[in-house]
Amino acid sequence: MPLKKTRWLIIICTLFFILLIAMYIHLTSGAFTMTTPEVFKTLLRIDSTEQFDLVIFDFRLPRIITAALVGMGLAMAGVVLQGITKNALADPGIIGINAGAGCAIVIFMFFFHIELIDVEINSLIKILIVPIFGFVGGAIAAIIILVISFKHGRMDMQRLILTGIAINTGFSAVTLFWSLKMDEGDYQAAAIWMNGSIYNSNWYFVSAMLPWLIILGVYIYRKAYLLDYFQLEEETITSLGISIEKEKIKLLLASVGLVSACVSVSGSIGFIGLMAPHIARQLVGIHHRYMMPVSLFIGAVLLVFSDYVAKTLFSPVELSVGIVVSLVGIPYFLYLLVKSKG
Repeated sequence: MPLKKTRWLIIICTLFFILLIAMYIHLTSGAFTMTTPEVFKTLLRIDSTEQFDLVIFDFRLPRIITAALVGMGLAMAGVVLQGITKNALADPGIIGINAGAGCAIVIFMFFFHIELIDVEINSLIKILIVPIFGFVGGAIAAIIILVISFKHGRMDMQRLILTGIAINTGFSAVTLFWSLKMDEGDYQAAAIWMNGSIYNSNWYFVSAMLPWLIILGVYIYRKAYLLDYFQLEEETITSLGISIEKEKIKLLLASVGLVSACVSVSGSIGFIGLMAPHIARQLVGIHHRYMMPVSLFIGAVLLVFSDYVAKTLFSPVELSVGIVVSLVGIPYFLYLLVKSKG
């Protein structure tokens, strides 16, 4: 087995082990303490009690699974955006896709009076279609960005980033406008959700998000080789018979779908799509078929650990996980910005 692949497998296994540790720490921590034997007995259905079942299967496990899946989805979207823009500072939250998806979902919450932090069984259908509304909003943001960033038949990457920042600000303002029109209860729910929150996650949220992640994730991974080609000069790529702009648009829309599915259950969580791909490149290099799976595990670990910190740092009061991620992500973004200038 080649050394490179051996090292990659070691890194994947190490990250998987770290993710399991993060999940275990998250699962056993909280206001209701559980010992290791109690956790394993409940998971394996050995002498389980109704109380333990409620804590693990209804409260903690859906939240942990949601955090891991959202982290993976945002990380993969970040890999795509950084690949097609050739810009290590590109992130779904920075260039406006998060804001577009979030804006559409807030409008959906306003008209249908759905509270994503207090889901009832009779809201299941609404929960399942929330990602669709998020995709529409994210796609509108992406289309506006694409239209403005096209120059002489090609995407101008500097324009794309700058337009994305402006779109992010614009959609955030629209989101604030619609949230202020809500009644007090809906506004509080929307405000918590917009800051990035998964504390109320349940299996309906997982079910709503999972098909998007599987289908689009498989599609993007199959197209990962294109992201390697996109790092070359455009004349070289064209000579290989690749339709550059067409493939970039397809991958961009696929990443919009991933972000929309994640935002629909977690609200706007930034910087995962920035940090995870960058750390993965430091570990395994720029070959996207190797880098993408590593980035997914890093994204999952970052968000599971961040949610654990959000849950326990000021217990019994919980922080929004989006705030915890931002506390790490903003200094990291500034570090990358300074490094890129150097």
